[in-house]
Amino acid sequence: MLLIILLTFALSLYAQWKVGSNYRRYSQVPASSGYTGAQIAQRILDLNDIRDVSIHASPGHLIDHYDPSNRRLVLSDENFYGNSVAALGISAHECGHAIQHAKAYAPLQWRMAAVGITTMAGNLIPILAIGSWFLAPKVVFPLLAAAFGIVMLFQLVTLPVEFDATARAKKVLATTGAVAHGAEYSAMSRVLDAAALTYVAAFLSALAGFLQYLLPLLMGGRQDEE
Repeated sequence: MLLIILLTFALSLYAQWKVGSNYRRYSQVPASSGYTGAQIAQRILDLNDIRDVSIHASPGHLIDHYDPSNRRLVLSDENFYGNSVAALGISAHECGHAIQHAKAYAPLQWRMAAVGITTMAGNLIPILAIGSWFLAPKVVFPLLAAAFGIVMLFQLVTLPVEFDATARAKKVLATTGAVAHGAEYSAMSRVLDAAALTYVAAFLSALAGFLQYLLPLLMGGRQDEE
């Protein structure tokens, strides 16, 4: 079990390094189309007849996200104003979520519905972990397993949401000519594929936490039966 935890931790570190490394490299590669992240985002929204989503610039590094509650597309300053292949890829990816929302894409709907309980479970985990020093494992471990299980399921649902948004981004950037075929497209793909790896790592980390507290319960139950 310890080996699994160490491996998932190593994968998480690798995924974060990969994203940062690829982004730094390809944020220096301008797209020949000349589009900025904000411009391509607006074009993608227009092409999909999405009129109720606003685009905003925000200070910070890689804080780009789509806010479904307020129908806001938030891009970091470097991607909002930038015209690199990395900026276009990330902007198009976030537009992919807006398209999912407009089309009522089922995994996105599930993820939106689970945000509240997942946030609660995530907040409980450190409290329960501290409690495990003072309470019996039979009391705390089931609660920790349940909390990690909720987070794990949320991360599992997140995977198709993110992979689908990436696929949409790659397709629209190629078909609109915003990113040229060949070197530009490959560079953009590397940025988005590296970002997708972080979600895989997050799922595996949550799975490891779930198993860490579930397996002792199962093994203890078998020993009691014997």
